Amino acid sequence: MTDKDKTTSTELRPKTDEAKTSSGEKKKKYTSQFSYTDPLQTKLVNCIMKEGKKTIAQRILMDAFEELFRRGEKDPLKTFELALENATPMMEVRPKRIGGAVYQIPIEVTSKRQQSLSIRWILDAARARKGQPMYKRLASELMDASQDLGQAVTKKKESHRMAQANKAFAHLARY
Repeated sequence: MTDKDKTTSTELRPKTDEAKTSSGEKKKKYTSQFSYTDPLQTKLVNCIMKEGKKTIAQRILMDAFEELFRRGEKDPLKTFELALENATPMMEVRPKRIGGAVYQIPIEVTSKRQQSLSIRWILDAARARKGQPMYKRLASELMDASQDLGQAVTKKKESHRMAQANKAFAHLARY
């Protein structure tokens, strides 16, 4: 058989999204949901990236999606979006100096900063976990955040608690 015959015979085989396991049942294969054009994924990749190594950061996110699928998530992309939504803060406190005293004033967070904070908190929480490759740590944190658990969601709740505690100073926000 020549090389040309080999390539045509492999191209003619039907491609399926299912693979047989050792017990005989069919198991779905994972097809990557990573997108180079999705602005949310691109932002996360750019935040993961260190020393300009973008392909490594992209590989980490792709492997994290695959790991989420292996752990039983039907749609890793929805899990990712839900995790970011659950870690997104609505309110935060900002220090403001008025008359020689510094007050913690609660303010609403802009949408751009909400996205930035949620991505930063998820990545910080993933980096804080030790003993596993980064893609597994990221997958764990995304899974936890999608279930309203994890350090990123805790940080969001703490931010909201601080804003609630300092609600008395909200009238100073306009100065």
